[in-house]
Amino acid sequence: MTDQPPPPTSSPGSGEPDPSDPSSPAGSPGHAGPPPGWGSGMPPAGPPSGPAGPPPGWGAGMPPAGPSAGPAGPPPGWDPGQGAWGAAPPPQGWVFPPTGGYPPGSGPYGGQPWYPGPPVGWYPPGYGFDPHDALVTPPGAGIGGWFNRCGGALRRGWRQLVPIMLLTQVLPAAVLSVVSLGLDPSAKWAAQAESTSTPALPDNFAAELLSLLVLLIGGSLVVGLVQAVGWAAGTWVITKQAAGQPASLESALRYGLRRALGLWGWTLLVSLLIGVGVCFCVLPGIYLAFALSMAGPVYLFERHNPIGRSFRMFHDRLGLLLGRVALVAVAVLVGTLVPGGLEGIGTSALGTDPFSSAGTAAGTVVVIGITAVLALPAHLAQMIGLLVTYAEQRAHEAPVNTAGLAAELG
Repeated sequence: MTDQPPPPTSSPGSGEPDPSDPSSPAGSPGHAGPPPGWGSGMPPAGPPSGPAGPPPGWGAGMPPAGPSAGPAGPPPGWDPGQGAWGAAPPPQGWVFPPTGGYPPGSGPYGGQPWYPGPPVGWYPPGYGFDPHDALVTPPGAGIGGWFNRCGGALRRGWRQLVPIMLLTQVLPAAVLSVVSLGLDPSAKWAAQAESTSTPALPDNFAAELLSLLVLLIGGSLVVGLVQAVGWAAGTWVITKQAAGQPASLESALRYGLRRALGLWGWTLLVSLLIGVGVCFCVLPGIYLAFALSMAGPVYLFERHNPIGRSFRMFHDRLGLLLGRVALVAVAVLVGTLVPGGLEGIGTSALGTDPFSSAGTAAGTVVVIGITAVLALPAHLAQMIGLLVTYAEQRAHEAPVNTAGLAAELG
């Protein structure tokens, strides 16, 4: 016993709930403190006028709070080390931030890669890229995709391309070879040199040499203009057919005539730059030949700044364009050097002056004609290879497809 007075008890009307009263709400201000295991970051209890609900994450099977629940303890599934209910320990090798992707089945999207995105080869409708485009090699397709599109262009358009190349590339080159060989005064000069014992220039040497140079330069300019018609017409055929549009030979030649003059002018300027580069130790000329290889297609499709655009394409994707153009250059060199060598062997067998008689003249024309036709694959490889390379370069700059390129041609 003690002589201290008992503690005061609240009266029923004082507003304080009686802890011993079973009807008293467990979450009222008069309730004892939070059960063990509650962190300091839990939200405060509700207002005194209403009962406080269970904290987030408590299931329906949690024991009720109150004096009759017995001693409080951590709820089932509580992991003090994790600070959450039902959290499993981290898997073996887990690191954060992830360096190689979430482990399978983990992460915010179970079974998904760390960087979610569309699968490889998928393009939204109307985006502009098509992995199965007949002309445009999409980024990532590699050299195999480039070869497939070159072969597809040849298979689709050889019926139109072969006549175009024969009329605009093979025939003009053969005519120029026959005329220049017939007017070549070197055989006469050799005969005059053998007939005299004193070394001296042949008669009319300067005039004949000047006439030959004028013939070669003027003939080359005319042949270049005709070849520009074929380049434009062939480009039109390849692009239209790849887009699934009709491309007749007559329409192609009309388009080529319409665009030939501008293409011829830019080709002359490119040839002049390459020639000047060759005069400076050859290597600058080779560099310019590669750097300006896209000037023709740029003019046909974009119609402005072909030289600057070609330089930019070359330097922006140096390895890719260098590799493609090198393959085209090898095909052109092999396809022209072999027929050229055969032409030289055939015409030399007919004598130093093959046009001295009708028989040798006819034989010379036949030899030149056959070797010119043998160079046809080189013309096709150059036109198709550079066009497909240009389309691939455009795909690396922005989404583009064959339909868009066909519309640019006009």
